[in-house]
Amino acid sequence: MRNAVISRIPILPGGLVNAHLIHGSQGAILVDAGLPGTERRIDSALRRLGLSFRDIKLIVITHAHVDHAGGTAKLRDLTGAPVAAHVADLPYYRREKAMTFCPTGWFGRLFLRSGLMYEPYAAFEPDILLQADEALDLHRFGVDGVVRHTGGHTAGSLAVELGSRDMLVGDLISSGLLLGGIALTDRPKRPPFEDDPAVVSAVLQRMVLAGGQRFHMGHGGPLDAGDVERHLRKLSRRGALQESALPLR
Repeated sequence: MRNAVISRIPILPGGLVNAHLIHGSQGAILVDAGLPGTERRIDSALRRLGLSFRDIKLIVITHAHVDHAGGTAKLRDLTGAPVAAHVADLPYYRREKAMTFCPTGWFGRLFLRSGLMYEPYAAFEPDILLQADEALDLHRFGVDGVVRHTGGHTAGSLAVELGSRDMLVGDLISSGLLLGGIALTDRPKRPPFEDDPAVVSAVLQRMVLAGGQRFHMGHGGPLDAGDVERHLRKLSRRGALQESALPLR
């Protein structure tokens, strides 16, 4: 898919929750499945692009939070596409364990009280289950890119790194107001929840140093590399970035 295009799919308005589609002449890869019951929004986005569910060749789930994984089981049925995810989040995909959340600030704490992050979704078993730091080469799906384990946001978080230097990073970073999106979407910030901020910072730093140019995320965005660098400098000044915590990959 040499001329692949990245299209944002609005799961909720204003960039509040995003999925993404990587698409070209050989089909499409869906990155994240949105909330339960939002498959109609994905269907509408596909139709606007002249595509259908059957054009999706792979579904990549960046992590197990309900706004990213909630629609997976239904979308696999609709598309027939395999689902790729990481083993570290498997107990949550199987619904064997309840998610735990580490708020990064007042909004995260307030949002947890709403109970929305605990909304149940249909269990599923990934078809492609990445182990440890195993990567998935996307060339067999017609895309110049790779899916890598990042951890940080959740233990099993994944990102898609494309040869175009586009990075689809799930919730490693967000932008905008509150959850993300709505307004001020060119201003990066930490997401409402984050398991290990040192790991997140190190991974984002590695992506920038490796030449990542455009960062697409689940809430707000996209951001360019300069935005991400400024975000990392801010974290460093605030003591949130521990450069020695994780070596750059």
